[in-house]
Amino acid sequence: MSSEDLERYQSEMELALYREYRDVVSIFKYVVETDRRFYLCNAVDVKVRSETGDAYFEVSMNDAWVWDIYRPARFAKNVKVLTFKDVNVEELQGSDFSCRAPTSSDVQAVHSL
Repeated sequence: MSSEDLERYQSEMELALYREYRDVVSIFKYVVETDRRFYLCNAVDVKVRSETGDAYFEVSMNDAWVWDIYRPARFAKNVKVLTFKDVNVEELQGSDFSCRAPTSSDVQAVHSL
């Protein structure tokens, strides 16, 4: 497999992930961003913990979708994340996200990469 083939495959996977995101975003209530992942979920709870002296966040999510190109199953019933870094939680409104469908020129641009 050449580097061009690998790049084309990567671009196709990214486009497929975006399409999946576009299809599922309307069924979720929250967007959660951590230092490593981006999640959509319907319930989220963030707690600050400091048992060891250093503060960290414990993020629990239910009915989640994970933005991860290499993950074969992106839906998860329950997700728990522990992190020392920032966590961003946003509540989605019905009209906050309207994703347009990729056009043929978008697909051609991806293939030309």
